[in-house]
This record gives sequence, structure tokens and C-alpha cells, in this order.
Amino acid sequence: MTVHLPTIKQLQYLVALRQHGHFGKAAEASFVTQSTLSAGLRELETLLGVTLVERTRRVVRFTPLGQKVADKAVRVLRECEALADTARAEGQPLHGELRMGVIPTIAPFLLPAMLPRLRTEWPSLKLFLREEASQAACDALHRGQLDCVLLAMPYPCGEADKAILFDDALFVAFPRGEAPPQPVVAAASIDENRLLLLEDGHCLKDHALAACNRPELRAEAAMMGTSLHTLVQMVDNGLGLTFVPAMAIEAGILEGTRVDARPLRSEQGFRRIALIWRRSSPREEEFRMLAETIRRMASEVMPSLASRRKVPAKAPATSP
Repeated sequence: MTVHLPTIKQLQYLVALRQHGHFGKAAEASFVTQSTLSAGLRELETLLGVTLVERTRRVVRFTPLGQKVADKAVRVLRECEALADTARAEGQPLHGELRMGVIPTIAPFLLPAMLPRLRTEWPSLKLFLREEASQAACDALHRGQLDCVLLAMPYPCGEADKAILFDDALFVAFPRGEAPPQPVVAAASIDENRLLLLEDGHCLKDHALAACNRPELRAEAAMMGTSLHTLVQMVDNGLGLTFVPAMAIEAGILEGTRVDARPLRSEQGFRRIALIWRRSSPREEEFRMLAETIRRMASEVMPSLASRRKVPAKAPATSP
């Protein structure tokens, strides 16, 4: 008896449709026409003898069985990618495609200086970058859409292994003339009525609040921002104060502004930057090699990040 099995392409179409919830968007993400994707899914349903997706003019709705099949398809596709990764790992290291997620509070500050060096050192590596908030990046990692993620720890990202790269100290940014005379800022002295924070979904917000150990700051924050650049501009216009990591300061985020920054005095006054990957990945040795490369390059372009762990009691003030 001949058993006809679903093709990898059909499973990819199914997973793409569930991810995007729209035939056109799923087809675009799969680099095929909408009719090709639709035909592939109908062939899959005919093959299995079941209805996986209810189709209307406005809504794409998966049946309960369709949800289960899509869940299985994600795992099958992940295993297929692991098979290809295993073969690739036996060849030249850091060769071919690698999909890396980077959170928005790292990407614009570290990547511009690091990417040219990576291209020079690993010319056969095709690095595809995807900037996403922490939870979205972790979800994409476990769905197999990303191979690894540059993340700020601590952050719960499921079953993942990691390589710590460096510690990134936290600073408090004030409008010019409002910074305290002391070289460091005590968490207890922060005025919650003037505090500007990143909106929910950015782990830097949670790291800063944890470092302060003041739960009321979350509820009392004066305003939320969508990015560090937005928050810095708000501070520059005298609207309040905010937290900025050393990485962003060294990359020049305060240049051209009237913003003064002081180190935050706290035992946990830093975030820990790490490269993470799925625990089951056969490319672990490659990721550790990549992590070591990033760690070395970061110490070259931002030397103070290499050894910084926490802010000493008498750290010098900075006024970029």
C-alpha cells in the first residue's frame, strides 16, 4: 500500500498561513503567489482527507484539527532544519545562512560597528538580522524562524542555551542642569513623577526597574516611549528623566543633546548581554564561536563593556 505523505513545502505553507492569518501575507512570506499557496494547502487537505482551514472572504480560521496539524508541522519543520544544520555544522563553521534576532535596545548601538568586522572575519557567513522585542524574538526562536538571538538577560526565553557576552551598565539621564552633584545616582533618589520608561515589551524597562528595586516606579512612570531615541529626545526637551544603557551612550545617543548621564548605583545596575539559541540545536559549537567573536569585537569597539560588571561607589560622572 502506497502512503502519500505531506511535503515540506505544504507544511511550510500551513505554518505561514497560521502565523500571518492572511493568504496574501502568507504567500508573500513564502515567496510564492497566493494561488500557489492556496493550491498547496488544498492538496494537503485532500491528502489528509480533512479540512484544516475554514475560508471566508474576510477571515481565515483554523479548525481545531488544523491547529493540531499546524503544531505538528512546526515541530516537523524544526527537525528538518536541524537535519540541515547538522550537515552544515560538519563542514565549514559559520558558513552559509544564519538568522539572528536582535532586540531594539541592542541593534542600533552594537551592530553598526560590529557587522563590517563580522563580514571581514567570516566572509562566507550570510547573516540575516531581524529586530524584534524580546518576547517576539524568543517566540520566533522556538518556532524555528530564528537560529539565535542577541538578548539582554535576565529574561525568560524557554528552553535555550546561552553564552554571556558582557555586562552593560545602566545610567540615569537628566535634562541639562538637573543631574545631582553626586557622581552616581541612588535608586531611592529617582523622582517617579518625572520618570520616562520604554513601553511594555522592552526588557530594558524591567531590568532598570529591577535594578532600582522600587516596584512603585512601574505604576508611577510619567510617560512611555517606543524607543531609547524617543526617550532621550523627551529628556532633552525637559520632560523628565530616563534610564539609558552604557552601550547606547558609547554609541553616541546623547551627542548633540543637552542630556547629562550618571551611573545608577545598584548591585544589579546592569543588564547582561547574551547570545541564546535553542537547546536542541546542533549548531551549538558555531554559536559559541560566534559569541566569542562578538564578545571580542564588542571589547574592541566599546572597550568599557568588556570588563564592566557593576558601577563602583565612586564612578565618574559622564556628560556627553
